[in-house]
Amino acid sequence: MGQAAVTINGHSYQIICDDGQEAHLRELAQYIDKRVAELVAGMGQVGDMRLMVMTSLLIADELLAARAKLSDPRAGNGKDAKAAKALDADIESLAQRIEDIAARLERV
Repeated sequence: MGQAAVTINGHSYQIICDDGQEAHLRELAQYIDKRVAELVAGMGQVGDMRLMVMTSLLIADELLAARAKLSDPRAGNGKDAKAAKALDADIESLAQRIEDIAARLERV
């Protein structure tokens, strides 16, 4: 098992991950930290749990918007539809990985 140190909203976390996924996990954490920083800039520090919930909702909104865009029947021919389905599967996999990471963070 691999392990990556990540920092979100000034707090450091050691996260266990599959070997070879450390860099990807750090990239995800940087994205989350950026979104948290945007919320803090607009609202101030409103508590870690509330910031994480709000950030999760923002990211979920982005995910659903991307899915809706992929599901648009005007997406094009069969080749585009296959690519869209493959991308949808990738997004679903990433969503599951994000949920797994969130569950690990809750245990820390």
